[in-house]
Amino acid sequence: MLCPYLPQLFRVRPLRSYQAEASGAFYFSEYDGIPCRVAGLIQRGDKSGQLNIDKVIEPSKQRTMSEGSMYVLVAAEEALNDAKWKPVTEEDKIRTGVAIGMGLVGMKEIYQTKDMMNQKGYKGVNPFFLPKILVNMAAGNVSVKFGLKGPNHAVSTACTTGLHSVGDACRFIQHGNADVMIAGGTEESPNPLSVAGFSKMRALSTSYNDNPKQASRPFDRKRDGFIMSEGAAVLVLEELSHALNRGATIYAEILGYGLSGDGHHITAPSEDGSGAYRCMKTALNDAQVESSQIEYVNAHATSTPLGDMAESKAIMQCLGRNTNLRVSSTKGATGHLLGAAGSIEAFFTVMSCYSGKIPGTLNLYEPNTGVGLNYIANDSVDWISKSPKRIALTNSFGFGGTNGCLCISSFIQ
Repeated sequence: MLCPYLPQLFRVRPLRSYQAEASGAFYFSEYDGIPCRVAGLIQRGDKSGQLNIDKVIEPSKQRTMSEGSMYVLVAAEEALNDAKWKPVTEEDKIRTGVAIGMGLVGMKEIYQTKDMMNQKGYKGVNPFFLPKILVNMAAGNVSVKFGLKGPNHAVSTACTTGLHSVGDACRFIQHGNADVMIAGGTEESPNPLSVAGFSKMRALSTSYNDNPKQASRPFDRKRDGFIMSEGAAVLVLEELSHALNRGATIYAEILGYGLSGDGHHITAPSEDGSGAYRCMKTALNDAQVESSQIEYVNAHATSTPLGDMAESKAIMQCLGRNTNLRVSSTKGATGHLLGAAGSIEAFFTVMSCYSGKIPGTLNLYEPNTGVGLNYIANDSVDWISKSPKRIALTNSFGFGGTNGCLCISSFIQ
């Protein structure tokens, strides 16, 4: 269901080429002067939990695609293998679609190409430069690799991208456009330009450069910004009768999907959480579920002072009367995957509903949101449900005031 290579938080080292390392030459770090020195990076190699991209994508093909596309191809392969679904017949290929988005375009590719053009002129431009930076090519590469001919859809709604991709895919199935959808989001590695840009906005954590594993701390009093991470997460969505007929393993069920806009500010959420509240309420209405039935919220909470507080207010307004409600943010463990955040958190929510375990919020020692929610801190807890189904919400919000919410439940045939 998911690419198993999760980002880990590390202090960002100076950028050097392999040749420079071998020669012992000194190179000026492109990260020098940037206040945030921490990022969530997928470890490369052959050990457990490490990714050797050369073993899954031929080096010649790597030249034609961005890191984000490479990550999502790995995740899609894992998801399709887990689902035991790789369509062979023409009809099955036509009835299987893709909905995958990216948050940022290939910024590293852009500035490196500009540098090469300055040095070599026209000859310095990679003929695959434009396909590598197009937002829809993550979806396109998955469609091409597996021969999928159903809806080919790409979302780019900042940090709501991954969730919107999953929600839109669900609606394609509901509307009869496909039987199966490969859905999710991806984000390439943090680079000096993107880290500098978010740092200039004072959005990133700067207090934990020497203690990176403590840097992402949603809801905690000492939170001071988010941590950029790389990676991809993909889910296989399937129409129920189609899944049952082929004996598929069903982890969970998507009951509802809600969207809203803040109409407030290009980067800051509404302080009262009104946009997030309307989004969650819409998801509940779509699911035909009462607020009292929601027992877990996988929060968007990125570890920013304002964002975590606004979302907490929205959760309290929408669900606060539910005494069995628990709230956590998995970004304490993963950092913020931007365009992939919504899909990796949808995955965590699916697995919570399936397994009966609620993940804790790492680095949460002293909640400070002004709202008395039952935050699950650090360690996971058993989900003891008062209902036959375990039902949860997962939230994602993005710049421009774009909001998304999925209502997900355990599956009972």
